[in-house]
Amino acid sequence: MIIYLIRHGESISDVKNLYGGTFDDHLTEKGKQEAESLAEELKNKNIQAIFSSPYFRAKETAEILKNALGCNIELVEDIRERNSYGFLSGKNKEWAKKEYPETCSKLKGYHFTIDGGEEYEGFKKRIGGAWNEIINSGYERIVVITHGGPIRCLFREIFKFGEFKGDLGDCMIAEIEKNNAGFKLLNLTGAKLEKTKNV
Repeated sequence: MIIYLIRHGESISDVKNLYGGTFDDHLTEKGKQEAESLAEELKNKNIQAIFSSPYFRAKETAEILKNALGCNIELVEDIRERNSYGFLSGKNKEWAKKEYPETCSKLKGYHFTIDGGEEYEGFKKRIGGAWNEIINSGYERIVVITHGGPIRCLFREIFKFGEFKGDLGDCMIAEIEKNNAGFKLLNLTGAKLEKTKNV
């Protein structure tokens, strides 16, 4: 099975420096263009299905791919982004640092949860369950469009590929092979790993 694991295109929160998470924003014009370029890259890969997070920025990326690839989109609620930011979701990061400096200073650690946010262990379980459903869907070549948090969780917890270095790019794409031995990273564009295994 070949899986193209993709982060959505540029969204409004990216350009307005807002905390994303559950903030359900749309793609920018640049984000739509990025998705068009991605569709061009994937159109001869014989993709059979697209699985997408239900958030607008992922769905809009998926719709652009669907038009080019000619396959159906299946929305998967549990591959949505983690509610990492709780009450800060959708708020400007610079404003938040001034108003809530202590809280913001803790956001770099993925185990930290803001009041009203989603605990990491529950998030990990949610992503793992959704991933099992996707890879047992019966398709041989698929696209999965989600967010930075779920992609980092998959690389860390499921694939055991390691941690990413810095931010994940818009429309970053990881080409992954699932075989009897597990998962193998075939190609990674738009992001870098601190360490790599099974490449």
